[in-house]
Amino acid sequence: MLIALKLKLAVAAGLLAAPVAMHSLAPATIASDTEFAEIAPAAFGYRMAGDFSRGGRPVEGPQSTIRLSENLRIMKHQVTVAEYSRCIEAGACPKIAIADHRPDLPMVGVSWHDADAYAAWISKAAGVTYRLPTDQEWTFAAAESVKDEIAPLIDPSDPAQAWIARYEAEAARAASVVLAPQPVGTFGRNSNGLLDVGGNVWEWTQSCFVRAALDAETVRVTNRNCGVRVVEGAHRTYMTDFIRDTRTGGCAAGVPPANLGFRLVVVSGFSGMRAVISNLFGRPGRS
Repeated sequence: MLIALKLKLAVAAGLLAAPVAMHSLAPATIASDTEFAEIAPAAFGYRMAGDFSRGGRPVEGPQSTIRLSENLRIMKHQVTVAEYSRCIEAGACPKIAIADHRPDLPMVGVSWHDADAYAAWISKAAGVTYRLPTDQEWTFAAAESVKDEIAPLIDPSDPAQAWIARYEAEAARAASVVLAPQPVGTFGRNSNGLLDVGGNVWEWTQSCFVRAALDAETVRVTNRNCGVRVVEGAHRTYMTDFIRDTRTGGCAAGVPPANLGFRLVVVSGFSGMRAVISNLFGRPGRS
């Protein structure tokens, strides 16, 4: 009888332990202790994103030197299939088709709203606030991986020539794009420690699409459309926020991105995040 009682207790303990273990791992979408880079503020060149005109004619966005006000804490790699799948399992992210379930692949085929839902879920799970980076933050973190491609210098009185030149440049660029998403690390690491920046996965940002008129040194925003977001990758483009597959349309400018994915920045409590990781995995988090 004593043996039978011990067996019942063991079975009961196992049943109780199983859901506890599952829930303790649910927030562990930040599974790597080398997943975040912390970058100190520094001056960098930035070309404004959007559609700009001067005197009624289209022009490139103004470029200036800017500096972020505080350290930038950003994921070293894009959110992976394994990480995003946990959000789906938790019922916090939409159930979207995953072409390849390899856990080390970046999660692609996500809309801006899907990425935002993931950020909200992991923020609640980990007790630390995450969000998509602004276009300025992404550009700063991307460092030398940023390609500031502007249209060739063409006679502004002949817009058709400018269009042809841009088309030829974009067509040549499109021919070199690899369509299938590649495992994390395939496209290397930049000087800030970020992986796969400018590879074949474009990343959603928090920034809205704007139209503005330039007058001398003044930028006058005439329209701000947050239904279209700035997307960064091998080149900058703009996508409607509900688009998941660029083959269905929604690209406002340039060659359509091969894949839509994302990485997040930490808004606050970086030290708190390290404590969460330490508690979950039994080792201290490293930036």
